[in-house]
Amino acid sequence: MTGEERRGYAKGRAKRGEILDQAMAMFGEAGYRGASLRVIATRCGISHPGLLHHFPTKESLLLAVLEHRDAVDDQWLEAGRPTGVDRLRRLVGLAALNAERRGIVELFCVLSAEATSADHPAHAYFVERYRCSVRSTAVSYTEARDKGVLREDIDPREAAQQLIALMDGLQIQWLLGNGETDMAGVLHAHVQAQLTVPL
Repeated sequence: MTGEERRGYAKGRAKRGEILDQAMAMFGEAGYRGASLRVIATRCGISHPGLLHHFPTKESLLLAVLEHRDAVDDQWLEAGRPTGVDRLRRLVGLAALNAERRGIVELFCVLSAEATSADHPAHAYFVERYRCSVRSTAVSYTEARDKGVLREDIDPREAAQQLIALMDGLQIQWLLGNGETDMAGVLHAHVQAQLTVPL
């Protein structure tokens, strides 16, 4: 690969990243149905066909945005490879981080509800995302149990399902209550009640 080809590739990746950032903002502002590919293209300083070169459909852009959002969250959540209680603490911290990202929370809530329909373009994505979220959280609870810091009456898999459901429910309450719900505070109290050590 020549130097010019590498520069072209780097520019293409940079433009793709810019499109993802602008699409994430637009989907957060207007939702999936209200978002316009033409407006996203304009915000990126490219033509509509230029955007379609990177993402041929609105659905492909949506899935790329969701994967990008997850990559950003996963990088934050998994930094330092926390396990057990440390990872549960990090999940509480993620709720605090989300309190600063209303558009992203709104996007996630709207799309996850829309995606319950099997013909929605993000249906398979959300099915897999929830399966992985519950599984990884159950691993954290199991690690806490193995260290003797999880209450004996707490089942790791059930606790994981409850925590993921609580996180999602709190996000909806937070959105409807105009940010008045203390998502991180409620999650902290919930997880703390399951542990035998301070969270």
